[in-house]
Amino acid sequence: MKNHLVVALIYNQLCTFEFGCTVEVFALKRPELGVSWYEFATFPVDDGPITAAGGITIVPTPGEVLLENADTIIVPGWRGVESEVPQRLIEQLQAAHARGARICSICTGAFVLAAAGLLDGHKVTTHWRYTDLLATMYPGLTIQPNELYVARFVA
Repeated sequence: MKNHLVVALIYNQLCTFEFGCTVEVFALKRPELGVSWYEFATFPVDDGPITAAGGITIVPTPGEVLLENADTIIVPGWRGVESEVPQRLIEQLQAAHARGARICSICTGAFVLAAAGLLDGHKVTTHWRYTDLLATMYPGLTIQPNELYVARFVA
């Protein structure tokens, strides 16, 4: 039986805090728990070397990691709240959602999921600095500005 595959998006101007949290939770093996941990990989949104905030270069997971194989996809922030989300990524996220993959975002990653239409009609949150902008850009969302996180589970 294969481990649950968690794929984190990486992109130019990657938010290092959000990415670091993702790695800490899903990529570090936890033998002390006595359970089989997640398989973790990264998926580059942009071509070429990925340069994160602070000038750090991130090397994608070797081999071909496809969002089509991911059980969970994590969007660790976004390079700018008004930065366009590539159409190819929107289509990939929509396809992953349609096949039942879990998709989540951290902080400004909510703008990516909103651009893909995956949050329409749902309660959502983002970084407190951007809740008003998220509401303006995506009026179909119900913004929860004072929530740390909003979970939506589908059975």
